[in-house]
Amino acid sequence: MSPNGLDAKTFFEREGGITYNDFILLPGHIDFTLDKIGLETNLTRNIKIKRPVVSSPMDTVTESRMAISMAMLGGIGIIHYNNSIEEQVKEVRRVKRFENGFITEPVVLSPNHTIRDVDTLKETYGFSGIPITEDGTLNSKLIGIVTKRDIDFEENRTKKLKEVMTTQLVTAPAGISLAEGNRILKESKKGKLPLVDKKGRLVSLMSRTDLLKNEDFPFASKNKDKQLLVGAALSTREDDKERLAELVKAGVDIIVIDSSQGDSVFQINTIKYIKQKYPQLDVVGGNVVTAKQCKSLIDAGVDALRIGMGSGSICITQDTLAVGRAQGSAVYHTAKFSKEYANIPVIADGGIANIGHIVKALSLGASTVMMGGLLAGTSESPGEYFYEGGVRVKKYRGMASHEAMEKGGGKRYLSVEDRIKVAQGVTGTVVDKGSAIHLVQYLMQSLLHSLQELGLRNIQELHNGLYEGTLRFEMRSPSAQTEGAVHNLYSFKEPHLGLLRMGR
Repeated sequence: MSPNGLDAKTFFEREGGITYNDFILLPGHIDFTLDKIGLETNLTRNIKIKRPVVSSPMDTVTESRMAISMAMLGGIGIIHYNNSIEEQVKEVRRVKRFENGFITEPVVLSPNHTIRDVDTLKETYGFSGIPITEDGTLNSKLIGIVTKRDIDFEENRTKKLKEVMTTQLVTAPAGISLAEGNRILKESKKGKLPLVDKKGRLVSLMSRTDLLKNEDFPFASKNKDKQLLVGAALSTREDDKERLAELVKAGVDIIVIDSSQGDSVFQINTIKYIKQKYPQLDVVGGNVVTAKQCKSLIDAGVDALRIGMGSGSICITQDTLAVGRAQGSAVYHTAKFSKEYANIPVIADGGIANIGHIVKALSLGASTVMMGGLLAGTSESPGEYFYEGGVRVKKYRGMASHEAMEKGGGKRYLSVEDRIKVAQGVTGTVVDKGSAIHLVQYLMQSLLHSLQELGLRNIQELHNGLYEGTLRFEMRSPSAQTEGAVHNLYSFKEPHLGLLRMGR
């Protein structure tokens, strides 16, 4: 081993089956401050984003709430397809219709619901300010609102909301500007501002706690019409052509063809169909782990590739089927080939458990990373919190777990009609991480520090160092991995990333 480490070509050609924990990057020279570092990157050959993060199209990770947050932060979310066409299209439309500061589909109750129902909503969603409409649905007449102060000291939790709700309401007409809504909230000293139409029907809601300040999100991923970018997943099955057509009508920006093994005649035909039918639509193909697989999909017309097979925390493909590749090797070899062959960006998908893994995936040639388990358990991920062993958790499952396949997730494994389904994933739980907004901001601030330690000002310089040989790699022995982590303590408290804000 060289005293100054090895270049990537030497390192990866002499070693086999390398994953993120197996190596470390050697530091560079620092001659700039953090504010000189940029994180802009190519998501596809045609679309750039300001932050190299993508949320995975899993039914316990990405629906509209997650996709909105990811886009506001400069990344993008990919809506899963383990649902009906109408449901997936609805999630995409929610992202495209999103207006910063306005809650377009607030949770609503009726006057005949009880305080206990509010308690349940607070436990599930973390808030208790609930608009009350005549029939408990949106777009019916607003008659009151229930806030924390209305119910905190009520001992009888079965009391109906019509007995405790506030009926003296401050409202505003639907269609007002964000600035005007902010002014009314400030002057009224209220936490919620219902927006109603001319007939008094609830249309949307503004909330102090949910208000996202535009100045806090300068990197938001938007199209030329100032709408947030959003992607959607679909399978290679013939009936998903109808799903595709509806997604295009809804304004989807990117299609991710979701397959555990992407080098198939089914995916190639799907890519060719999409590029012929919707040439303006960018297509991400995959999943692939070898140069040969990449060539098949690039020749078919993909705009980006998704890299990984069996490396996710809930994926058991490598153990079950003995097929796949260590993620570090997969990202390096596919990114190198795709750059040289057609300059196609790759998305490192799977195995991202911490900020170090994000840095390493990018250092191996990935333009972006796709996160599943790291975002699962945040308040923006689908599903409800519950307690397991006294710990607040959410469900997280692989799309090829038996549970997900029963709902339709097996489509990505070409096995939906199999009489005997072979699971390639598991179902588990992950601890509550708080808001994805705080988590991703923390991760991106950490990424800035990592690039500074390497002496590099942006992701392009990182990739240049990779292929020019100036970025240096060194193998980590098991004892080196132990040394690099917390050790020799009687006890310690690990940072709870979900509670950390950028710069604090």
